[in-house]
Amino acid sequence: MVDKIAGLARLIATVLAIVAGFVAIPNLNVALVLVVLGLIAGLKYKPENLLGLFFAVVTLPLAGAALANIPSIGAHLNAAFLNVEIAAASVAATVIVMRLYNNSREDLMAFVGSPVGATAAASA
Repeated sequence: MVDKIAGLARLIATVLAIVAGFVAIPNLNVALVLVVLGLIAGLKYKPENLLGLFFAVVTLPLAGAALANIPSIGAHLNAAFLNVEIAAASVAATVIVMRLYNNSREDLMAFVGSPVGATAAASA
């Protein structure tokens, strides 16, 4: 269920980022909505794809700046790329927090001695 919600959040974030790059949406804080959707979408992200995600977060503003040089549509493309970057950075934030949590949990379990589920399995 979480995967479906996270996937839907990613889809909505992508569509909103592109649309908001071309059309002003009154009474909507687009950046805030993209951050929230990105945080939710990060729940589905696989840790093995982390390098590609970080690469996208770094390169999207640069690509947007390059596209900004295209007459009449460049500013809109730049805005769309920056909006996608906001969502991608939020996804990265979720992945980083989840990684820190998992690392801390593993370190704590190593310190305590055995995983929480191991004592129940050993006694059964």
